[in-house]
Amino acid sequence: MARIAGVDIPRDKQLAFSLPYIYGIGRPTAGKICQQTNIEATRLVRDLTDDEVARLRSLIEGEMVVEGDLRRIVRSNIQRLIEINCYRGQRHRRGLPARGQRTKTNARTRRGTKRAVAGKKKATKK
Repeated sequence: MARIAGVDIPRDKQLAFSLPYIYGIGRPTAGKICQQTNIEATRLVRDLTDDEVARLRSLIEGEMVVEGDLRRIVRSNIQRLIEINCYRGQRHRRGLPARGQRTKTNARTRRGTKRAVAGKKKATKK
């Protein structure tokens, strides 16, 4: 496996699909990285030479904010919202959607699985 920015990217995948395993790099950014380093996006990672891996590593680690640094920045931004007590910060604190989505239904991803409410029973039909 090629190790870039502290992440082992999969060897058996094309470069354009392996780079997004690094936090902070998505598919469009992976394509731009391949263009800047003059490496075909369709090449398998295991077929890359040491020089090509070094070019990728220097570009990603030198010019981009990825992995731990990016996670720290995102976390500090969310923490700032919580501290200034703005609406988005309150939503983050409560674990609810922060971007205006409905919560009466369809907020399960953010709120977690259903919890049973004590004393509430289904009405039986007569």
